[in-house]
Amino acid sequence: MRVFLTVLLLLVLWPRLSLADETMDALVGVLLTNDDPQLDADILKGVRDGLATTRTMEPPKGWSAVEKRLMKSPSAEVRDLANLLALKFGSQASMESYRRQVLNDGETIEIRRAALRALLEAKAAGVAGLAKRLLDVPGMRVEAIRALGEFDDADIVHEVIRRYPRLENLDERRAALNLLVSRPAHAGKLLDAVEARQIPSAHLTADLLRQLRGMKAADLNARVAQVWGVVRDSPVEKQAEIARYKKLLTAGPARGDAERGRFVFNMICGQCHTLFGEGGKVGPDITGSNRSDLDYLLHNILDPNAEIPNDYRPTNLELKDERSLTGIVTRQDSEGVTIVTAAETLTISRDEIATMRQSDLSMMPEGLLQALNEQQVRDLIAHLRR
Repeated sequence: MRVFLTVLLLLVLWPRLSLADETMDALVGVLLTNDDPQLDADILKGVRDGLATTRTMEPPKGWSAVEKRLMKSPSAEVRDLANLLALKFGSQASMESYRRQVLNDGETIEIRRAALRALLEAKAAGVAGLAKRLLDVPGMRVEAIRALGEFDDADIVHEVIRRYPRLENLDERRAALNLLVSRPAHAGKLLDAVEARQIPSAHLTADLLRQLRGMKAADLNARVAQVWGVVRDSPVEKQAEIARYKKLLTAGPARGDAERGRFVFNMICGQCHTLFGEGGKVGPDITGSNRSDLDYLLHNILDPNAEIPNDYRPTNLELKDERSLTGIVTRQDSEGVTIVTAAETLTISRDEIATMRQSDLSMMPEGLLQALNEQQVRDLIAHLRR
């Protein structure tokens, strides 16, 4: 009977749970006299979900007594839920409990990450300093960097950039770069780091560059062009083409075969790009790129001229014997130029060159997918995303 009445109470009062003090008081009253751990858990989960968008609030009437009872529950789930709500209600004891979990090397990484997220959500004092300490803890760096992204602090940017060369994997680097493009002031420091070669320019993928351009700061856009390369918006027809292929790849039951896609990649991409250690060196090695993002892949394949890093901006050489060469200049001095074309690597004497001009068009041609049937497109994308 008690379970039925409590459930009925939750259903009736639920729409006002996060707004009405009397609602919370009623639920706390039920918890105060309850002796069923499962019912405790059900009510606490309902309160937790009802307050999901509320970071902190004053504790409801009678919560202190309820908290003491719940923290002695034989159910670990009840104790965890009570601790989480106590944190939301501003409990210093709960904050200290979560801090200990975060710093405890004996806890699992999952528990430590969840504890840091809880402290961040509650805007606990000192959480930024705590997150900084975790930048050197394997397994916690991504969560720490994401937490630090909520704070506008120049020292945070310095600490993230200083550690960037030591970040161990793509997830850590992506978290760091997302933090560095989150604010205009951070973005300027990011471009300083790229210019100083602390962060490779190739790590600034198209989605990050679009975020920088979205800040609509003329000085920032000028620096992106100077430090990174050509960046422009995709024209309307390209956006329509991207949308069409995205629909093909996401609608319906048909799926791509990654192994077949490997052969498609070798046929149309492998001459210039390296993936998983195989392929050419004319274009960027795409193994570490943001390949899991379908929008990123389609944007780069279908509109290759939208973003061209300086390291891969092609150069057009007109030779005195009337030959024309287009490729990536990898070395040049007063004596000659070494250029990598789609077919070969050549060293050309300065005496042979009539004109030399850097292009705003990518070496990668447009229309690559047009030569493929729909299944080949699915297969290629499946291989690129694995």
